[in-house]
Amino acid sequence: MNSRALRLVGPVILVAAALLMLIVGLAYGGGADPLQLNDPGPVVRWGLPVAKVVVNLSAAVMVGALVLALFGLEARERPFDTALDTASAGAAVFTVASGLTAYFTFLNVLGATPSADAQFGAQLGNFLVGTELGLAWLITTLAGAVITVLTFAFRGWTMTLLIGIAAVAALVPMATQGHSGAEANHNIAVAALTLHIIGAAVWVGGIVLLVIVRPQLDREKMHALLERYSSLALAAFVVVAGSGLARAVIGVVAWEHLASAYGALLMVKIAALLLIGVLGAIYRRRLIDGIRVKGGAGRFWGLIALELAFMGIASGAAVALSRTPPPVDTTLATDRSPAEYLTGAPLPPELTIDRWFTQWDIDLLWLTVVGFGLFFYFAGVWRLHRRGDRWPVARTVMWTVGMLALLWVTGGPINAYQDYLFSMHMIGHMLLTMAIPLCLVVGAPVTLAARAIRKREDGTRGAREWILWAVHTPFSRVVTHPLVAAAVFIGSLWAFYYTDLFRWSLYDHLGHVWMTAHFLISGYLFVLSLIGIDPVPLRLPYAFRLVTLLAVMAMHAFFGIAIMMSESLFVAEWFGSMGRTWGPTPLEDQYIGGGVAWSIGEIPTLILAITVAIQWSRSDERMQRRADRHADRTGDAELEEYNAQLAALAERDARRAR
Repeated sequence: MNSRALRLVGPVILVAAALLMLIVGLAYGGGADPLQLNDPGPVVRWGLPVAKVVVNLSAAVMVGALVLALFGLEARERPFDTALDTASAGAAVFTVASGLTAYFTFLNVLGATPSADAQFGAQLGNFLVGTELGLAWLITTLAGAVITVLTFAFRGWTMTLLIGIAAVAALVPMATQGHSGAEANHNIAVAALTLHIIGAAVWVGGIVLLVIVRPQLDREKMHALLERYSSLALAAFVVVAGSGLARAVIGVVAWEHLASAYGALLMVKIAALLLIGVLGAIYRRRLIDGIRVKGGAGRFWGLIALELAFMGIASGAAVALSRTPPPVDTTLATDRSPAEYLTGAPLPPELTIDRWFTQWDIDLLWLTVVGFGLFFYFAGVWRLHRRGDRWPVARTVMWTVGMLALLWVTGGPINAYQDYLFSMHMIGHMLLTMAIPLCLVVGAPVTLAARAIRKREDGTRGAREWILWAVHTPFSRVVTHPLVAAAVFIGSLWAFYYTDLFRWSLYDHLGHVWMTAHFLISGYLFVLSLIGIDPVPLRLPYAFRLVTLLAVMAMHAFFGIAIMMSESLFVAEWFGSMGRTWGPTPLEDQYIGGGVAWSIGEIPTLILAITVAIQWSRSDERMQRRADRHADRTGDAELEEYNAQLAALAERDARRAR
């Protein structure tokens, strides 16, 4: 199959395979069987999963086209504009399909009969704005409409990047509603589903864009684009496989459950994903270079058509799987404990010394961040080593320690107990804002990326170009300014605990993720403004850096003392209602948390102050050495000038004597 034919046939193959697999999966798994009570009818039972398939595929086209355009094409060129047109078309379909899904979901949940009267409209409106499920689909629909307009209106680098971020964010609401909060392992399931949807969107949408822009690119440019897509696809495959495995473990607890309809559909999806991975490995290792040779592209594009078919099968199986009852009951028991009502999980055992090393509660999102952070850092160091360049071992060690500490905080005993103990929450907070950023900043990731990642010469932007662009943006100049970084660092500490942001982070996992990311980034920027190796527009003189640190230490101490002196409980309906029978009382535990903020939280700040003092001392020594060298050079020059004058006088005397 040639590329021009595939441009027309490829999307048809994808959609047809997805719909066919969906019909087979629903029929086999019973996902569209009539309900015993409040059956919405066959139109809704079959129409809802079909609409969801269209939502997933159009979302993939929207996100995948934007991501591949940002990392593989040159702005304001015809293929780049085609990519944005493709994303706009995908967003338009995504908007309509999301609205239809919202409508079918309303009929499915409430069992309402469609009509044109005011009561039906009021019920629909109340569902869309008064329930989490309806609001999620309303936000998704509106986001799709906005992205449709923006992708059509703007064509530059910066706006395309912002639109791409908005497109990825538009997938989050429907991912958060893909698993009921009344079921066990809700947070793990939501994180897995979010990663799964985003990874699949980049993967599927990217390959759709490849077949669309192929006639507009010559062989060399197409070869370069394929290599860049294959790198994105490999990362997406890892994300999709890992998140899919986590999601499968939740629904299939034992091996015998694979014999169920749910297990059979799960195996079909896994097989399709593995086959896609094999096909990707084949064309990555063997066939991409053949695209440059005349007559060698037909086999490659035939393989792409086959990959699109398997992607469609995986997409259809995924939606059918979501409509098929799992073989185990994952809903929470009705006679739940107070902790289960609040957190969705049973109260953990008493926190003892051994559980600081054995208790784990992995957050899949941060596990993914840590995994990619370590992999890309080590890959950069290895690339420098292979070309004969050196990279300090201490920086690699510090980056590794920081990443492993991040994994321990977000997936170890702190994460397992922070919903139940205020003191554990505060320990995690102090480590996220002070200790971990100190290690990561010393690792100098931006400097490593600038040295290790190959520079693009064809007008496109890769990871290196985007990182350096981000470092030099006006926004970066503002947030890395030492005074701004310090103000955000201290201000957000008070604002978080003395507003409803703290409550939001406890009740909503999305709020918890925001909290972790915010304090990690704000701490990183603050440390970077003081001791960082990576370049920033401005760093204060060393004396002012120490003054800034002393002010931060004072505010930290005051913050901790304020918590210790408080006689009221933070989020009392949460920490005071856990039903713990072990450990300190909630108010005593809050007092301990204040002590953590005052004492333990100051340790990284003290280390930071010592580091600044050492750098100041070394800076003075370097300046003295430069001054000495300058003086030596100045002295040598004066001596040479004196000798030249003596020689001139001697020559003059010799001439007079003659």
